Amino acid sequence: MRSSVIKKGRERAGHRSLLHALGLSESEIQRPFIGIASSSNEIVPGHIHLENVARAVADGVRMAGGIPFIFNTIAVCDGLAMGHEGMKYSLPSREVISYSVEIMVMAHAFDGVVLIPNCDKVVPGMLMAAARCDVPAILVSGGPMLAGRIDGKKFDLIQVMEASASSEITDEELREYERLACPGAGCCSGLFTANSMNCLAEALGIALPGNGTIPAVWAERLTLAKESGISIIRLIAEGIKPSDILVKRAFDNALALDMAIGGSTNSLLHLPAIARELGIELSHNEIDKICSSTPNLCRIAPAGESRYHMEDLHLAGGIPAVLGELSEIGAIGTRALTATGRTLGENIDGARSKNHDVIRTAKDPYMPSGGLAILKGSLAPQGAVVKESAMGERMKRHRGPAKVFDSEEAAIKEINGGAIKPGDVLVIRYEGPRGGPGMREMLLPTSLVAGMGLDDSVLLVTDGRFSGGTRGGAVGHVSPEAATGGPIALVQNGDEIEIDVGERRIDLLVDEQEMRKRRENLIPSDRVIPKGILALYSHLAESATTGGGIMRFKETNGRRGGDA
Repeated sequence: MRSSVIKKGRERAGHRSLLHALGLSESEIQRPFIGIASSSNEIVPGHIHLENVARAVADGVRMAGGIPFIFNTIAVCDGLAMGHEGMKYSLPSREVISYSVEIMVMAHAFDGVVLIPNCDKVVPGMLMAAARCDVPAILVSGGPMLAGRIDGKKFDLIQVMEASASSEITDEELREYERLACPGAGCCSGLFTANSMNCLAEALGIALPGNGTIPAVWAERLTLAKESGISIIRLIAEGIKPSDILVKRAFDNALALDMAIGGSTNSLLHLPAIARELGIELSHNEIDKICSSTPNLCRIAPAGESRYHMEDLHLAGGIPAVLGELSEIGAIGTRALTATGRTLGENIDGARSKNHDVIRTAKDPYMPSGGLAILKGSLAPQGAVVKESAMGERMKRHRGPAKVFDSEEAAIKEINGGAIKPGDVLVIRYEGPRGGPGMREMLLPTSLVAGMGLDDSVLLVTDGRFSGGTRGGAVGHVSPEAATGGPIALVQNGDEIEIDVGERRIDLLVDEQEMRKRRENLIPSDRVIPKGILALYSHLAESATTGGGIMRFKETNGRRGGDA
């Protein structure tokens, strides 16, 4: 056992003394030591119940013969951080979470680790740490929130945000929306970033079936937590590590699932960042190839008419059913090893959709290609990302005049002031990983536009990112970003911008001579110099195309991810 370095031999008497201080008996010290990384706190609704999940994991660990040690990481609620300076801290928190888990696992020589995240950046942050440490690991999330209900109809947080911008909603009606949209614990009820990543963990094989969709408040969630605690002991006994599970084929499977369910655009930040920890590259060309060849089978809120939420996806068969439908057409690799100790194919054997309105068959998809698309062109030479499944057909081909803003706040002010007209292209720049710094989500601007009924006539383009709850014409991750001199820094008011999702293009219709002139005269944006973690992140952050993480120093151990 790895933990032998702190508990075996005469020279470790001092170590054992400290373990006895924890109340451990002689026999307990001889058992596998399991770290339980929980992001429980009392400000994030998705994490308010994670103490109960952690205790259930600990019960499972003890049932299987291990000794559990619960420790905590931070977590940011993107909903509460939205629309102000706080959102700059969200993406950098992924790196802090990653390193904090690594520190705890490596410093205390845990034999294995169970990861308990729920919301947006915690899932990838913990998985990055698991990949880097490469000790047996399994993830069990806190699960999704149930949808709110009003007049017998389901609705969610995004609809509240959109309603706040609608002149047809009275203050009294809005207050009722506020009270009922989020009925309790869990990450927001639609297929937003948190739920997307928790679902993708199943396809990666690092979480047990049901992880992405079992509602937070159902007893089944605690049962899954116990089973995860039991499973980590088995993984240790069988010597199965993250590098055995998180192979290239597993990431391809996760991308295929992402396209099938129409997940958040943020997954194209997080999956490459996790893969890089294992020496695996996920290029935009590879991602778009999978997107183009994978059918879109689900329309979970915010896609479509938002009739369906995570609880509906679970009752329709959950992620095993979606993967089962994809396996029918050979869109996933079923031989990939998973945390169950079995292959992905064995996990999903016989799983199929129980409701063809929620999960369509591969032969009758919502779209023949996936929910996300990679765009390239003169505005985004390195690429940009759009959630095609949440766009109206009109916005998939659009050309209009640019209205340029150097911050989210400036854009929100103009949107609220009624300055945005049908056909406009809102360009919000200097919000990328370095320029923000922190690559803020632009959910508030998109929600305001949708609430005004302009989501089918106004295009938003940014080097920042969008929430998984965004719908309408929204293109994010424009790379290179403005802060590094990308073409988006050269856009001027009135410039024509053209998008064609079918052709995977986004272009700034300005001739090369004029662009050279603008570049020569470009004056860097007068941004406030960040301090603290934002200063560090701004200095080290890489492009959104490689995951928006901080620069990796040259590795010398030569470890690379394999394939199944």
